[in-house]
Amino acid sequence: MFMFQRLLEGLLEGLGTRLCFLAFVLALALSASGAGAEEAHAIAMHGKPAMPADFTHMPYANPDAPKGGRLTWGILGTFDSLNPFIVKGLAVQPVRNYVVESLLARGNDEPFTLYGLLARSVETDDERSFVTFRLDPRARFSDGKPVLAEDVLFSWQLLRDHGRPNHRQYYAKVAKAEAPDPLTVRFDLAGAKDRELPLILGLMPILPKHAVDVATFEETTLTGPVGSGPYRVAAVKPGASVTLTRNPDYWGRDLPINRGLYNFDEIRLDYFREANGQFEAFKRGLYDFRVEHEPLRWHDGYDFPAAKSGEVIRDTVKPGVPQPSEFLVFNTRRPIFADIRVRRALTLLLDFELINRNYFFGLYSRVAGYFAGSDLSAYGRPADARERELLKPFAAQIPPDVMDGYRLPVTDGSGRDRTKLRAALKLLSDAGYDLDGTVLRNRATKAPFTFEMLVTTRDQERIALAFQRDLKRAGIEPTVRAVDPVQFDQRRLAYEFDMIQNRWDQSLSPGNEQYFYWGSAAADNPGTRNYMGAKDPAVDAMIDALLEARDHTAFVSAVRALDRALISGFYTIPLFNVSEQWIARWNRIERPKATALSGYLPETWWSKGQPQAK
Repeated sequence: MFMFQRLLEGLLEGLGTRLCFLAFVLALALSASGAGAEEAHAIAMHGKPAMPADFTHMPYANPDAPKGGRLTWGILGTFDSLNPFIVKGLAVQPVRNYVVESLLARGNDEPFTLYGLLARSVETDDERSFVTFRLDPRARFSDGKPVLAEDVLFSWQLLRDHGRPNHRQYYAKVAKAEAPDPLTVRFDLAGAKDRELPLILGLMPILPKHAVDVATFEETTLTGPVGSGPYRVAAVKPGASVTLTRNPDYWGRDLPINRGLYNFDEIRLDYFREANGQFEAFKRGLYDFRVEHEPLRWHDGYDFPAAKSGEVIRDTVKPGVPQPSEFLVFNTRRPIFADIRVRRALTLLLDFELINRNYFFGLYSRVAGYFAGSDLSAYGRPADARERELLKPFAAQIPPDVMDGYRLPVTDGSGRDRTKLRAALKLLSDAGYDLDGTVLRNRATKAPFTFEMLVTTRDQERIALAFQRDLKRAGIEPTVRAVDPVQFDQRRLAYEFDMIQNRWDQSLSPGNEQYFYWGSAAADNPGTRNYMGAKDPAVDAMIDALLEARDHTAFVSAVRALDRALISGFYTIPLFNVSEQWIARWNRIERPKATALSGYLPETWWSKGQPQAK
């Protein structure tokens, strides 16, 4: 503002009254265009960053963690590409953070705050109509070349035109991008109406212009990318393993955001095609840790000698983010699931109480909606005034019980709840299906009501078979087809299924990724996570609203309104919610005592017995 005052004073001294007035208007306009703009070390979606500009390390990292050793991952599935930025192929996902960096990095103790990484500072205004990143002059790619503004612009254009659907969607919102100097990039966001977009751009992976062939970028490759991150791809065994080794010249090892992270000299990623074989390999010590998702296995599967002796440690971590939730997903692209009455009926038929008692030892709870266990969830809560105003244009499609605090039906746990069965058959009859003896048939075509449930793990198969028994009582006889993880992923990404089990993990700051999960534009775009094929104007409008929210209260109301719109669509059958993370690790791996808000972070772990960092 001081600069504009000096400009105004000079003009007042030398010009007439009319020109002075024009100069005054110009100064005000220029000042307003940068209102609230301030160069900072970090940026938060709402509120202020928790860590000050002079912070030394993150509270969930041990700055004195020793360096050295190897961490071996055991990953279920396979791969045929080292490029995680395209739809084609099955990519090695850890390449994204261990090899390729972004302008900013997440603070994992906050809902959505980013701190300087490749960019040492970020600047935006109150309206978030632009964002400017100033690169750290020390930043280097692994081949020694500096990271420059031209690399940032190149990455933005490349991913906007050739990247994954979410990248194309996000980066197309930028009105203009320019580099005022070799270490500065400015993105003009005018008209985007998206307050999250500066942070989304901050998380953009930065690729070297000099080392990427645009013509072949969308093809799968087993050549390791040139990145600026702490590791480089050292060895590849196609479909079986990838070895990452620490870059001894890594430019960012002393940054506060990195202190206490990336402590292993080597990261080995071993792939297993079958879940039981993967677990057996862990028991033999062939990889170092596993995140357990099967309660039966967690309950009684860790009785092998190494677990009994303490060589294998079991950690239970309770993160502060919304509880990951498992669902049976209807593919509404299929005619059999296009009618919402059918989807509601099948939701009534699932006997969760029986499944939870018999298969999960009562370890799970069940919540409708997609933000379970957090303040963002609409489940069981009456809508507030802001939510009702947001959803008013769509009132006809939001049932009153969803607005008043919807709760899932509870069965008697017998597997033979006749009240729920009668209600389901009534909905199915309204949708055009009648019982013909013991077979439910389409009233017009006489075709039996049948569909395929696609599964890939033992736990999924058990649930599918239990649901199959529930459905048989209504004359429905679905088939359960078990496939390997590779085929499951391929069919899921191409939407070639009737019903699958899926899990969505949410943060405390949902944003643009919600379009990717259930936005209308994503429904027919292979590779998104809109597996159910939702095309709902109410859902789209609520995502718009949460992105435009300027304060936390308005944001929470918008997210809850989104939750209500999704619940109203009955796109899924809620299965269960996971309130804890179950981590098993061999005692040769150690971790900090503090746990991040987001939960476990392997990048903060270290190898036992290594000399202490200096």
